Amino acid sequence: MPWNCEHIMGPKQVCRGAVFLTLCLAVTLASLDTESPKTDHELLVVTIATEENDGFRQFMKSAKKYGFDVKVFGMGLEWQGGTMESIGGGHKINILKEGLKPYKDRKDLILMFVDSYDVIITESKETLLEKFYKFNARVLFAAENTCWPDRSLADKYPGVKESEKRYLNSGGFIGFAQEVYEMVTYQPIKNDEDDQLFYTQIFLNRGLRHEWGMKLDTRAEIFQNLNHALGEIMIKYKGSHSFMYNVKTGTTPIVIHGNGPIKAEFFRLANYLADGWTATAGCQACKEDLLDLVSLKESDYPVVLIASFIEYPTPFIREFFEQLAGLNYPKSRIQIYIHNSVALHTAAVEKFVSEHEAEYMRVVVTAPERRVSERVARDWTVEECIRTNCNYLLMLDSIVQVTNPDLLTGLIKQNRSIIAPMLKRPGKLWSNFWGALNFDGFYARSEDYMDIAEYNKLGLWNVPHLSNALLIQGHRLPALKGAHSASLTVDPDMSFCQVARKKMVFMYVDNQVYWGHLVNAESFETNHLNNELFNIFQNPLDWKRRYIHKDYEKSLEEGAVIEQPCQDVYWFPIVSDTFCDEFVAEFENYGQWSGGTNHDPRLAGAYENVPTVDIHMNQVGLEQQWLKFLEVYVRPLQESVFTGYFHNPPQAIMNFIVRYKPEEQPYLRPHHDASTYTINIALNRPGIDFEGGGCRFVRYNCSITSPRKGWMFMHPGRLTHFHEGLRTTAGTRYIMISFVDP
Repeated sequence: MPWNCEHIMGPKQVCRGAVFLTLCLAVTLASLDTESPKTDHELLVVTIATEENDGFRQFMKSAKKYGFDVKVFGMGLEWQGGTMESIGGGHKINILKEGLKPYKDRKDLILMFVDSYDVIITESKETLLEKFYKFNARVLFAAENTCWPDRSLADKYPGVKESEKRYLNSGGFIGFAQEVYEMVTYQPIKNDEDDQLFYTQIFLNRGLRHEWGMKLDTRAEIFQNLNHALGEIMIKYKGSHSFMYNVKTGTTPIVIHGNGPIKAEFFRLANYLADGWTATAGCQACKEDLLDLVSLKESDYPVVLIASFIEYPTPFIREFFEQLAGLNYPKSRIQIYIHNSVALHTAAVEKFVSEHEAEYMRVVVTAPERRVSERVARDWTVEECIRTNCNYLLMLDSIVQVTNPDLLTGLIKQNRSIIAPMLKRPGKLWSNFWGALNFDGFYARSEDYMDIAEYNKLGLWNVPHLSNALLIQGHRLPALKGAHSASLTVDPDMSFCQVARKKMVFMYVDNQVYWGHLVNAESFETNHLNNELFNIFQNPLDWKRRYIHKDYEKSLEEGAVIEQPCQDVYWFPIVSDTFCDEFVAEFENYGQWSGGTNHDPRLAGAYENVPTVDIHMNQVGLEQQWLKFLEVYVRPLQESVFTGYFHNPPQAIMNFIVRYKPEEQPYLRPHHDASTYTINIALNRPGIDFEGGGCRFVRYNCSITSPRKGWMFMHPGRLTHFHEGLRTTAGTRYIMISFVDP
């Protein structure tokens, strides 16, 4: 478009006089002589990168995907342009001056410069060139919503519409090679001076702006800067293609730049861009750059250092070590380090070591008495992995329950710098990753956090914070030395992630499959013999896995045949052998058995009509836990056999363990139970732990003499099922009784 007088004199002045008309005509003719835009130029992307970090690799991957040729300048140089968190970046221009020399006279070439650590490309070069030609510009700069670094220059910018961006951003520009070279070499700049101010001063020089045909991409047709613009963009999908849409300008920008302090949000959005994840195709990025372990011989598997950290009393630590030993990975390629700060768990550590030490490459344990801090221990594992040239470091906290034995192979396969299995507390949103950061660098909920945590969106997700379980590639570790101690004002995991973000070492969380979960170690009572027995509220899933019979669910299946040894007496598998053993041991450890007499001060009125040698659940602090057991596990069985009777939650004020011994109380006389229904759980083995015993229902003359350990009788109480406890002739018999809904 030919220049008019306003380009020279300004919109408020009027062109008068023959001399001025002559000048206007000369400018117009000169513009007409300028080469008209063509559509057959070559396009070369140029960028600056002094190191190959994950941000750079992400940019290059997107450029390659959409067919862009990229020339990288500065690789391997020592960066002298400052931290880029404030004024700086002049080094970029000085590197460009040298790098662009071969292209300064190329009339057939269009150059596009973009930053490389926080940029992603989302469309083809053909689409980009088509958009560029429509600007009829020789050099087009990205634009943003804030005037930086010198706000006093804001009023000097040409006006724009309210929906448009007014101010130049130096993170991206595109133009003809000759003009671009003349622009970057226009005047000297020191390495630590500001590159954006350099270009701003050129643009605000009206003569230079016109000479080089400089314009701003005010509508984000090509360049989208995200700082101060997150509220105006959204991700859209078209089949397997994803793109960014600016709802304010109605445009679909191609070069997405996470400028300024919003890097975490930019990298979150990048999970979706460049077709990384779409609503119809899911995670396409998950299928790229995969490693093949299947074809490897055992001796060729990567060497992994697994570092386990026990920093506080942790429930279900036994299962933690069982799962560690059960990983589907050659133990001959695994080194084990255990940092144990909890004397309570020393026995569990020693048991694991004694059973498995010979299977691993080596096992190292730091015991509680060494008083090695968590920060020191975590940093030591990084240094040790570097020293031994291991291929991967897996950090695993004791609260992690790895229920998928393919954890190691699954994570290694994804070939990411740092990757974690997505883990959370069952039934809760508490997880091992953060989706976003607030301005103070602490947790903030991203808009997709719920979808990821609830498995509504499956994939690999670049996140700003990971904890509890993370796999780190060995060649990334030198950049992370000392990371856990870099900031002593935050927890070690936060300090580590801060360093990883600063070094552009990406952290991914993988929720493509269910890897396991986190136990809740808060308020874990450790004053019992078997502490996990009391943990049904805090960790119901782990409690069930340890304590509920493996065949429990079968009784609830449609069409299940329930054993009925006597009329209206039903027999179910309900608790595990582990439950029985720990339960009996807990009560024997308590030891305050009743005398089996009618006088019982524990009861209202202090009188027991049918006394037994027993201990009540409330005496050991298990009453509320047992009522939960009745609600969750007994009630569904009751409703399946006593149809039509519903009472939720079940009530029971008499819950007790009974002990029968020949020399103590060998039997129990016939009686009715004060209940709607009664449960009777056998806690040990007839013929092995005791002889004799059993239960006889008098009215039906039906006896059950071989109760199965972990199985439960359920029968009506009160009037119909008058019964007695048969004589125990040897050993000790234990049963658990509840009178439900008295």
